[in-house]
Amino acid sequence: MNSEELLQADSKIISNALKIRFYPITVKAAKGTKIIDHQDKEYLDLTAGWAVANTGYGDKRVADKLQEQYEALSFTTQLSAPEENMVHLAEKLISIIPGDFEKKVWFGHSGSDANECIAKLVPLSQNKPRMLSFMGGYHGQTLGSMSLSGHPAQSKFIGSGNVVKVPYPNPYRPLFGSKENLTGNIIDFIESEVFTTISPPEDTAGIVVEGIQSDGGLVVPPDDFLPELKKLCEDHNIYLIMDEVKVGLGRTGEWFSFDHASVAPDAVVLGKPLGGGMPISAVVGRKDILDAGTAVHMFTASGNPLSSAAALETLSIIKEEKLIRNAKEIGEYFSQQLCELQARYEIIGDVRGKGLAIGVELVEDGETKTPAIEETAAVCYRSYELGLLVYYVGIHSNVIEITPPLTITKEEVDFSISVLDQAFKDLEEKKIDIEKVRKYSGW
Repeated sequence: MNSEELLQADSKIISNALKIRFYPITVKAAKGTKIIDHQDKEYLDLTAGWAVANTGYGDKRVADKLQEQYEALSFTTQLSAPEENMVHLAEKLISIIPGDFEKKVWFGHSGSDANECIAKLVPLSQNKPRMLSFMGGYHGQTLGSMSLSGHPAQSKFIGSGNVVKVPYPNPYRPLFGSKENLTGNIIDFIESEVFTTISPPEDTAGIVVEGIQSDGGLVVPPDDFLPELKKLCEDHNIYLIMDEVKVGLGRTGEWFSFDHASVAPDAVVLGKPLGGGMPISAVVGRKDILDAGTAVHMFTASGNPLSSAAALETLSIIKEEKLIRNAKEIGEYFSQQLCELQARYEIIGDVRGKGLAIGVELVEDGETKTPAIEETAAVCYRSYELGLLVYYVGIHSNVIEITPPLTITKEEVDFSISVLDQAFKDLEEKKIDIEKVRKYSGW
């Protein structure tokens, strides 16, 4: 089956509810940082499959571990007949997550069901009905995780009414009109407005937040935001929940985004890269949160032997191959090169990020900051034509997201910059076929 045949079959029989497409690629194979399509064309992948392939594609250590585990024990339902991989994985996760309190671990399949766990168990554990989260946040597609989200992708649906959403501190687009005291304005709004009206502290169980809003546009808050949010939670007996599904496990140049702020959350939500490509998610948190009920949030294949074995090996690879350091060093180099592009192309309004979680926001005008939506899609499409895979995100669909495998090299960054440079040049010279671009709506 060639690419055209596969895309036709996909269009005919695969649900559109399962799709978000940016260009007509199909995938036959992948290795390291490269993806190969059905015409044997090779692409450098800056998406890591929505930040799943942190350790790269097809790592032999993970492949060997999966074969070994499948031959020894292909499956047991950990709900009723546990084996040791899940326990060892829980021990490992507890060891790398801060917090001087007794912790437990819950396992699932995806970031969505992990945040669903938070939506259920945090209010139950606190005996408080309400939760706070942030505009622009993306926490999943199930009812509870969707309710916690503040992203346009979920705006077509009505979630649970117990969640109040507040502004996220965006230095490039400050909602209160000024970058000055950005954190203070948000904290004051929560304390003086939200807490005194629709979500009083005695009814508020937890605050769910991303250390970097990923699908919201790679928004990096001010350095003092997470420490001040943690203090707010402590002052009002509210749990702080960090969603690290996309930016956790080394991507930002630390194990977790909140490590940059030296904050110890009450619970941490993990997913995407944890299994090295195998489906697995986790919540690591206070014992009283995760023991709030028995058999109240369980799935037959949770923590299964294959996914748990892959996750253990993935964590070892991240540590032993120093991928966190590589994310920090290569991420800094990547950001520097992108800033040089910004100096040459007025459409690039902002370059931001930490480590290898980088966002490039495109605007029609630097003063008004009007989102350059179609232009962003065009740059991503043209990059694909030139052998580079990037997606776009953001509540306005105008932020190029750069989240490559953490194994990416300086030479691969240089190639990426050369392709993006050409794509921006082609955009300026109107050499991109916009009709082709319009066939792929992305977000």
